[in-house]
Amino acid sequence: MTPIASKLKPTIQDAVARLIARAENARGLKLAEIEPRVSRSVHKYVLKDNEQADHADIVEFIDSLRADDLCLIIACEKGDEAAWGDIVLNFDYCVKSAAYKFAKNKEDAEDLAGSIWAELHGLKVDEKGETKGKLSYYSGKGSLAGWLRAVTNQLAIDQFRKMKRMVQAEDDREFENLAQNSADKAESRSVVTSTENPEEIFGNAEAERDVAAALQSAIADLAEEDRLIMKLYYFDGLKLKEIADSFGYHEATASRKIVRVQTAIREAVEKILSEKHGWNKTEVKKYLTGIAKNLGMNLEKLFTIAVVFVLVQEVLGSGVL
Repeated sequence: MTPIASKLKPTIQDAVARLIARAENARGLKLAEIEPRVSRSVHKYVLKDNEQADHADIVEFIDSLRADDLCLIIACEKGDEAAWGDIVLNFDYCVKSAAYKFAKNKEDAEDLAGSIWAELHGLKVDEKGETKGKLSYYSGKGSLAGWLRAVTNQLAIDQFRKMKRMVQAEDDREFENLAQNSADKAESRSVVTSTENPEEIFGNAEAERDVAAALQSAIADLAEEDRLIMKLYYFDGLKLKEIADSFGYHEATASRKIVRVQTAIREAVEKILSEKHGWNKTEVKKYLTGIAKNLGMNLEKLFTIAVVFVLVQEVLGSGVL
């Protein structure tokens, strides 16, 4: 927060307190859970163009925000099932309508709708382990219905274009091709260039072994349903709609469950690397990112493929295909 914004913090807090009070359903949210979102909006819409904005400018802006809509979105991001139920109930038509504008048939429309819900909630996870969904961009400025119509239509266009031009390699096949280049995990140095220092190559190989062991342990500790969801999504390649139908819930719920399991796996891996292998926080970030780069992918892709590999090994070990 800038020095000027710091001086205005009491003003922002007072205005956010009033925002919570005027909401018909504040979803049980506290000031500390809403203030960061509102502060970002104040920076973007008020202070960015006018660093000399005063108390009155801040109050006027925050008082104009849609209290109930903002509380609904923030509650959804925090995993409030009742809030998600409300947003699906009230806005699923909006998502389906956007999908049907671009899809050729009902099946494609449902796939597209599932992709839109996934983008809204967020299946991607940043380096802090936090989801990166489109809902995080809603500021409360303007109606949620209008904002969602605009966002879902743009997402539908983007997703439809991806579906038309993308031929996606199977994650398990990609990992098998990588694994085929190594006699065992210890020899995974084959993905490293010959110009690297041998000590660094050994260090990377050892780090890869630690990560693989941590992943196996993390996945083994998952609840049975969570393991099945990950298998259906990553190994069997089922779409969110298909997974949701299998368990009897909405595709938006399927995307949230996948994100929750992804986060749980990542947190467990980091904890194991720290407690069992003695990695500190800097090493966790450095080596996980480094291993991903050596394999020519981003960190999210590394975790995805590694999860697939562990699931493949379990399926092969059980003799069930």
